[in-house]
Amino acid sequence: MSDAPEDLMDLYVDELKDLWSANDQMLRALKQIGQEASDDKLKEMLEKSQDGISRHTDMLKNLIAEQGEEVEKEHCRGMQGLVAEAIKHTIDDAPEKGPVLDAQIIAQYQRMSHYGIAGFGTAAAYAAALGLEDDVEELKAATGEIYGADEYATQLAETTVNIDAVEG
Repeated sequence: MSDAPEDLMDLYVDELKDLWSANDQMLRALKQIGQEASDDKLKEMLEKSQDGISRHTDMLKNLIAEQGEEVEKEHCRGMQGLVAEAIKHTIDDAPEKGPVLDAQIIAQYQRMSHYGIAGFGTAAAYAAALGLEDDVEELKAATGEIYGADEYATQLAETTVNIDAVEG
């Protein structure tokens, strides 16, 4: 029997399982990366993001269960690559602790977040096509939260962190 999706419902559930894995991987990365941040607002943002990721993961598990599917994640290789890059640039081959590293942390955070925006948006579109209005509402709310965190990270970078990094 093939594991290939046969219809949009299969694609939807696969997307939810992939997002769960992506969230778990990003959460583990942020726990490591967050310890390297110097800027207090950046540290706070990374902590809040971890709480949001945990809430979104719980929601994904519930949505999978509501479809009568086995509540399990499916390893996300896309986020695996993004996390590997984030760890490389913020821990393994990182600048010294300070504004330059903080700028790098924001860049890596946003790369991982954009993957989430794409995935949650795709899941919401699938749910809409399937007529799962409650799922659409929850997925769009999560997408909005991720967008909000991304916009805050951009603001933080543009108003303080990147400016401080120029000065070294």
